[in-house]
Amino acid sequence: MPEGHTIHRLSRDLKQDLKNIFVAASSPQGRFAEGARLIDGKELIRSEAWGKHLFLSFGHQQSVDALIHIHLGLIGKFRPKTFDTETKESIRLRLKGNESLWDLTGPQDCRLIDKSEYFHLIERLGPDPLRRGSNVKDFQDSLIQKKVPIGAALLDQSIVAGIGNVYRAEFLFLHGINPNREARKVSNSEAEDLWFTFQKLLRIGVRLNRIVTVSQDDGGATSGRLPRKRSLYVYKREGLPCRRCSTEITIGKIGGRSCWWCSVCQPI
Repeated sequence: MPEGHTIHRLSRDLKQDLKNIFVAASSPQGRFAEGARLIDGKELIRSEAWGKHLFLSFGHQQSVDALIHIHLGLIGKFRPKTFDTETKESIRLRLKGNESLWDLTGPQDCRLIDKSEYFHLIERLGPDPLRRGSNVKDFQDSLIQKKVPIGAALLDQSIVAGIGNVYRAEFLFLHGINPNREARKVSNSEAEDLWFTFQKLLRIGVRLNRIVTVSQDDGGATSGRLPRKRSLYVYKREGLPCRRCSTEITIGKIGGRSCWWCSVCQPI
């Protein structure tokens, strides 16, 4: 499932390609035909990301006529295409500008919503480290109340928005926190350090459009030139040596999903 950096990058790219342009909208698949008809010929006024959620506002001269909520889920893709791209029946939504074409396929959610639904959605989300106005205190206050493992808490979008399975394992490794530790036992100073790492590495993820966490000191670099097999510390590296201490990486189920950690670098 795409994590928060992907959705923020997507929001940014859509703004660059389509904002303030009258778009041609269609739904070759037919499942979003009514919504496509409503926004066809309208301007993209705003593209906004909040965690793993994308909101697109269409209208004219800053007057919003339609608001679309998109959640890519496990298999969704929203990608730029060339104008000669084949029109496939799997395309839920196609947006065509003067020089750009974007196709949405396989989303978990793509629907028209009103303002009340928008506010209901975002009120259920925790702070997003990539959004202005989000702050570490909200994150700290949520952790204090949770008896679940920190590895599960970081996947809870009501605690922090945009963190997924890859980042949670990597962030906890970077701070030496065992994913099985109770969230409420993560100190305020540890939570603050985590938060600033969220911000730093998610921003790098937006810039590179991929997840890179291995630092130059550990044989990598936060650079797009780093091979994918060397870009992460623990995620999907069970049985392989830790990049810092050579201990075999452990895998276990936490929060209903596989999680990876080093038992030496993350003792408690």
